Amino acid sequence: MLKKLSIILISVFLLTFNANAGSDGELKLEKQSKKVKDCFENLNRATFAFNQSLDKAIIKPLAENYRKLPDPVQKGTHNFVTNLSNLVTIPNNVLQGDIKLAIINTARLAVNSTVGILGTIDVANKIGFPKYEKEDYGQTLATWGVGPGCYVVLPVLGPSTLRDTTGSFMNVLGGDPYYNASMHGNNEFLNESFYMATKAVEGIDFRSNNIESFDNLEINSIDFYASVKSLYLQDRENKISNIRKGNIEIFYKNEEDWEEIDNN
Repeated sequence: MLKKLSIILISVFLLTFNANAGSDGELKLEKQSKKVKDCFENLNRATFAFNQSLDKAIIKPLAENYRKLPDPVQKGTHNFVTNLSNLVTIPNNVLQGDIKLAIINTARLAVNSTVGILGTIDVANKIGFPKYEKEDYGQTLATWGVGPGCYVVLPVLGPSTLRDTTGSFMNVLGGDPYYNASMHGNNEFLNESFYMATKAVEGIDFRSNNIESFDNLEINSIDFYASVKSLYLQDRENKISNIRKGNIEIFYKNEEDWEEIDNN
C-alpha cells in the first residue's frame, strides 16, 4: 500500500505547480474572472510552508544540479518526458471531443518515439506539426461543466483545486496508458521503477526551468502564498478556456511555462 501511494505521489509530483513569473521577475496579476474559494486557507498555508521547506531542502538543490548537465542532455530529457505526456493528452483530446487533435498528437507520439529516438528529439516540431498543448483530466472535467471546487494545497504535490486533484488521480486509476503498462505489464524495461524515475525527472526538469521565476516571485511578493495561488488559478483558467482575455495575452515559452504580457 505504501509503495503504491509513493508511486501515485511521484506520478503527479510538481505537475500541478504550473505558475511561472516573467523572465524579468515582473508579475502582472490578472483579477480572477471566476472566484475560487480558499475553503481551507489555514491548512493550505501550513501545507504550503511544508512544501517550501521540502523544496529548499531537496527539490531545488536537485534542480540546480540538474542544470549542470550539458544542454543537449537537458533538452533531450525535456523532450523525452514531454513526449510521454502525449499518453495523457491524447485520451483527453478524445474525451473533449477533439478527434482531429487526438489523431495529430498520436502521429506526433509515433514520429517522436521512432524517428526522434524515444522522444529525445522533437522531430514533429521540426517538420511542422502544430504546436503541442498538454491536456489533462482536470481540463476535461472542466469542459464537461465540473466546477473547480475549493482551492487546495496538497503535501508535496502543491497547488490544486478539488477538480484538478480528482483529475490528477484519474491518471493513475486507468487513464494513463504509460502508468498501466508500467504497473501491470510484463516488460522488463517498462516497469514500476522506470515509471517512478521518469516522473521524478519530469518534476526536476520543470523545477530547473523555473528556478529564477520562483525566486523572483518569492522576493517580490508581499504574500508568496497568495501570489502562487493567484498565478496557479489564472494559468488553469487560461489552459481550460484556450482563449485570449482582454489585454492579457499568454505566451508559452515551453509547454509548462507561461508569462503574462500587457498589450497596452
